[in-house]
Amino acid sequence: MSFFDKIFGGKEEQPEQQYIWNKITSEEDLKKAVEQSYSNKIAIFKHSTSCFISKTVLKNFEKEIENINQKADLYYLDLLAHRLLSNKIAEDFGVTHQSPQLIVIENGKAVNNASHQDISISLLA
Repeated sequence: MSFFDKIFGGKEEQPEQQYIWNKITSEEDLKKAVEQSYSNKIAIFKHSTSCFISKTVLKNFEKEIENINQKADLYYLDLLAHRLLSNKIAEDFGVTHQSPQLIVIENGKAVNNASHQDISISLLA
């Protein structure tokens, strides 16, 4: 951190964190994620990168997940960049689109979902 950053509150240095997300950027990525759900529960986090609430919920969820043994494979969808995929997920799993949203999938079916402040690690149980 530079001298001016220390005085004027520049960028905070973040501790290095293990990257927990698999990105979904194509229908092929989505298909692979759903296939994975037959051997291990998965969760898809649909995130609006321009929304403060979505960013806050994502940060809170990441803090929760780093302190437990991971119970599911985690997938991340930037829904602004991939709106058609977001719509496909909503249609394929019969879950009304929301943002932010966490959808838990097991054996190819949505078994749990939540949005906004209801998103929690407890959904993976």
